[in-house]
Formats: sequence, C-alpha cells, structure tokens
Amino acid sequence: MGQHHILRGDVGAVHRGVFDATIKPVLRIASGDTVEVTTLSGNDENLPPAGSGFTVTAEHARVLAQVPRGIGGHLMTGPIAVESAEPGDELIVDVLELGFAQPWGWNMIRPGAGTLPADFPILRHIFVPIDAARGIVTMPWGLELKVSPFFGVMGVAPRPADGACISNIPRDFGGNIDLKHLGVGAKLHLPVFNDGGLLSVGDGHAVQGDGEVCITAIETALKGKLRVTLAKRTGIDFPWAETPTHIITMGFNEDLDRAAEFALRAMIKKIGAINGLPPEDAYSLCSVAADVHVTQLVNVAKGIHVMIAKDLLKVG
Repeated sequence: MGQHHILRGDVGAVHRGVFDATIKPVLRIASGDTVEVTTLSGNDENLPPAGSGFTVTAEHARVLAQVPRGIGGHLMTGPIAVESAEPGDELIVDVLELGFAQPWGWNMIRPGAGTLPADFPILRHIFVPIDAARGIVTMPWGLELKVSPFFGVMGVAPRPADGACISNIPRDFGGNIDLKHLGVGAKLHLPVFNDGGLLSVGDGHAVQGDGEVCITAIETALKGKLRVTLAKRTGIDFPWAETPTHIITMGFNEDLDRAAEFALRAMIKKIGAINGLPPEDAYSLCSVAADVHVTQLVNVAKGIHVMIAKDLLKVG
C-alpha cells in the first residue's frame, strides 16, 4: 500500500498558464502513492458578478491575488514529482475519485475564438449551479444535464529545451487534452521528459461534449483522488489512455486531418503491441470496429482520439 497525500489548490501549490521544466515540485511522492488534489477554475475575468449567489473560495481569491498569471489561461495544481522517474519512463495516472470543490460552474464564448469565431462576436459568460447530490448541472434555460466530471488538464513538464509552454495547447507532454473519457476509472499514460516527471492537473469540467466547440465546457473546481504509478523505461513519447472497457490513442495538430492520422497510427501500433496483429490487419480492424472522435476543436492544436474496445484485443 502506498502513502496517501493531500494537495490543495492554494498559494504555494498552484501555477498559472504554463508547463515548464523549471517549475519546482510542490509535492514528492513514491510510485503507487495516492494524492487527493483540488483544483481551481477561472481567472479574474471569469468570476461570477456580485449578487449572483455564486461565491469564490478563499483559496481561489488568494491564488488570483498572489500567484503571477502565466501566458495561458489555466490554474494548475502541482507539479508533483515521482521518486525515481527519469526521462524515458512513464507515469500512469489512475483516476480513482472525482467530486466538486464548489457548487457552481461557468461557460464562456470569447470573440475570435472557438469553432465559429465569426458567428459569435460578443463575449458571453454564463454561470450555472451544480447539484452534487443529484449529479446535475442546470443550464440557464432550465435544462438539466447529468454531470460527468474530469480534469481537462493533466500533464507532465515538457522537455527542458522546449522552455515555457502555454497551458492552452496540448502537446506530447499532455496538458490541455480535454478528453471527456478521463473520468473515474480511467488511466492516463504520460511520457516522462524530466526527473520526477512533474505532474500537474487542472481545468476541471463538470460536463463537456466532444469538440468543446464554443471554447469552454462547464468549467469548475474539482477535487479528485489520483494514484500515480511509475513504469520504468517504457519509452513512450506521447500520451494514451484507457478506460475499463476501451483503449484510447490521441493526436494533436492544428490540422484536424493530421491529428487524425497521428491518433490512428498510434492505435495501429498499440494494437500490434498488445496482440501482435500486423499493421494491415490492425488498420482494417480500426475501420470496422474502432471509433474516431473529435476531442476538441478549440485549443489551437485540435484533438482527435481513437477508441477500441479491449475485449476485441483480449485485454484484461
């Protein structure tokens, strides 16, 4: 049994807007340890107005006041260093529990951004209540949506040569993946580019559709329990994921076709590694049994994920 740690989103445990190998870890853990982590959501311009009935936590207010803003928009809890992790290794992040750290969330349409920037030129924020007991978000027009929380951002530090990387754009270190299937029971596999790996999480979502088309989901503060396991010398160089039922590969690129090609090639390779199927057969299997989804269209590098059922690959 590993040790259990608690890491609250607060001053001293949150960095803003960048992934960078020079950011010092705020927690050190051993492989197999669990971490109870809380995250924050929203910069000053994303906060609910006075009199709305939605309040900002003291931790959130402190971070906005005291932690310098980075080049990107996210507030991330971490980094977490894992003992003995070295470049060429792999971190496996098991999502064990997820819950809400505040009873409301927000959604934004930003001029010049999103999938239809010319169609919606006016800045808009909406704020919605989250009923954790019922598992429901209520939209302003009365529609109730079942919550399906996940961390939109989970990533390690980039290669030192890459310098400070904006948090908005997903890359080989993970980051702003926005994959809605990374809920409870999922595992995210991340490459290690620095000693300790330096894992950070944030960008909590109450619910999101594939595409995240208007630029945001229902953004909110989350609390979660993660188990982080080190796999030595696996040599992976790009994130992939699994749920209890599916294997998931990913691709990120400004060109959606290139993202799809990357994710599909990764799946063909993954199938071969799992059960030895040659590339031609794996390609055919993907065509008849895998699903290709748009992860998000709004993070500059767009996302594609390919999903295939484990029972087709005899995966336990």
